[in-house]
Amino acid sequence: MKNKKQHKNSSKTIDTLLIENRKFKPKDSFKKQANVRNADIYKTARKNPVKFWEKMASELVWKKKWEKGLIWKAPDARWFDGGKLNVTESCLDQHITNGNRNKAALIWEGEPGDKRTFTYYDIYRDVNKFANALKSLGVKKGDRVAIYLPMIPEIMISMLACARIGAIHSVVFGGFSPESLKDRINDSQVKLLITADGGYRKGQVIPLKHDADVALADCPSIEHVVVVNRGGFLLRFKEGRDHWYHELLEKADSFCKPTYMDSEDPLFILYTSGTTGKPKGIMHTCGGYLTGVYATTKYVFDLKNDDVFWCTADCGWVTGHSYIVYGPMANGATQVMYEGTPNYPDKNRFWKIVEEHGVSVFYTAPTAIRTFMYWGREYPDGCDLSSLRLLGTVGEPINPEAWIWYNEVIGHKNCPIVDTWWQTETGHILITPLPGLTTTKPGSATFAFPGIEAAILDENGNEIKNGGGFLAIKTPWPGMLRGIWGDRERYVETYWTKWKDIYFPGDGAKIDSEKYLWILGRVDDVINISGHRISTMEVESALVEHESVTEAAVVGSPHKIKGECMVAFVTTLKSKKSESELAKILTDFVSHKIGAIARPEKIIFTPDLPKTRSGKIMRRLLKDIASGKVLGDTTTLADPNVLSKIKSKYED
Repeated sequence: MKNKKQHKNSSKTIDTLLIENRKFKPKDSFKKQANVRNADIYKTARKNPVKFWEKMASELVWKKKWEKGLIWKAPDARWFDGGKLNVTESCLDQHITNGNRNKAALIWEGEPGDKRTFTYYDIYRDVNKFANALKSLGVKKGDRVAIYLPMIPEIMISMLACARIGAIHSVVFGGFSPESLKDRINDSQVKLLITADGGYRKGQVIPLKHDADVALADCPSIEHVVVVNRGGFLLRFKEGRDHWYHELLEKADSFCKPTYMDSEDPLFILYTSGTTGKPKGIMHTCGGYLTGVYATTKYVFDLKNDDVFWCTADCGWVTGHSYIVYGPMANGATQVMYEGTPNYPDKNRFWKIVEEHGVSVFYTAPTAIRTFMYWGREYPDGCDLSSLRLLGTVGEPINPEAWIWYNEVIGHKNCPIVDTWWQTETGHILITPLPGLTTTKPGSATFAFPGIEAAILDENGNEIKNGGGFLAIKTPWPGMLRGIWGDRERYVETYWTKWKDIYFPGDGAKIDSEKYLWILGRVDDVINISGHRISTMEVESALVEHESVTEAAVVGSPHKIKGECMVAFVTTLKSKKSESELAKILTDFVSHKIGAIARPEKIIFTPDLPKTRSGKIMRRLLKDIASGKVLGDTTTLADPNVLSKIKSKYED
């Protein structure tokens, strides 16, 4: 199934150790109905990528057609130059007139169990009303609006209302601290904040308005605050500044004329973590971004008119922007939105939602899948998942064993899996299977999407045909970031200086003999052991393949002889073996799977790993512990107490 393979040592590339040989072809029944059935799409797009993207853009609603498909002067792209549009006309207006007026757009479920369903006309009406309300509070084209909400329908309505009037929205994840909110508001000089009295998470009330008030004590640019009444929670109101969302809607007209934007006008800013500790305000524009998310939603998820689509992300992350709001809405999809966690009130909550609402396309993170594995298959097995026809993963590379579990337990070996690679910066999916065409390999994102040119390069920019190196995107794409808000120098330095005129996403990757692409994670997570550059993801993947291990995070630690060594933080099932016995078993297991060079120097057993509220493991903080450094920013952790427990155990 897997074997060991050592490559010639080179400081210019990344050693590739794990080889995955299992393959899964799309079923004939799926291929016959797929949106993309002809592999010629790759050849056509490669021959003229701009023409390919222009064809996709032409399926959207434009007020004025563009004059030139692409103007490219690295590192700056202008897509559909001269074109004018308002993205809400593609996401809403067209569906009101094309027969989908009364189609369910959004099926929402709150964590306590309350439910609401919105038709396309319902969303259209509320977006228009709220757009008018924002205008009445002085918001105009180009102003920045921050959105700090739980996963409730008003988060989608707020984003689209901003787009309707040309305001630039900046969504801040509702789990972030007041300090994080303050930093983001001040960086882009936000004029108005949209928040809620609170939200539900794990059965607890998250006091969003209270946290917002703490942040706003040091945010002089804020003029108004709009508050959604989520649960009737107690809160303080500041007269003249604070306004109830529902009262504004009651007074607003039900139609707001769309503000037409140049294709290259900003649509939103979304902050992502930076290595310096200061968040980066990633900017995306109207025409190119919408084209990219529309095309990838249509082709990657094979969306049909009767599908029920559920992306489990939060709109505080780019996945929620692209594959909850803009991509699915432009495609006229029916989708599910859920407010809370997958284990409230029980660990079958996600599967109950799939069963009740007949979800057919399900898109979630590998971290969530590994958590479901840990909880046990009795939870999904107790629900009817027969409505599912396609599964997707997003957020980080998925280890092969989690992929197999997802295929067998959730998909019942009947659903193609689209393992997607992209970033906040890329705007939309760049590397992915096409479910009606691609033979998949567990753990591989497979091939670049049509119109995308991806390659694996060494330090000097030479292309690697078989082996490990650095992921590179060689040509511009529509949804690419157009800069970092207020920091041109950082934009150029971060993404465009490794090689000339080539985008470097910061990830290591490998390409196999059949040209499949495998993402190895951030190059920051590559460890140099005695001259071998080894991806921590491959070691983590080997560890979680052992039946005792549920999760693993591997980081580098300074070593006097090797330069660096590997330290593994591991969560396991209950075992009668001692920790020292289990540590030896696991180090031997890794040596057997991928070679002695990747053998962890130390294994720390912990009941949990430090994760953000979105479920991503914070390897940076584990590296601080293993390197004896002062801990970095912990404000985004779901449970900060986990870190102190791990630190004390490591130092024992």
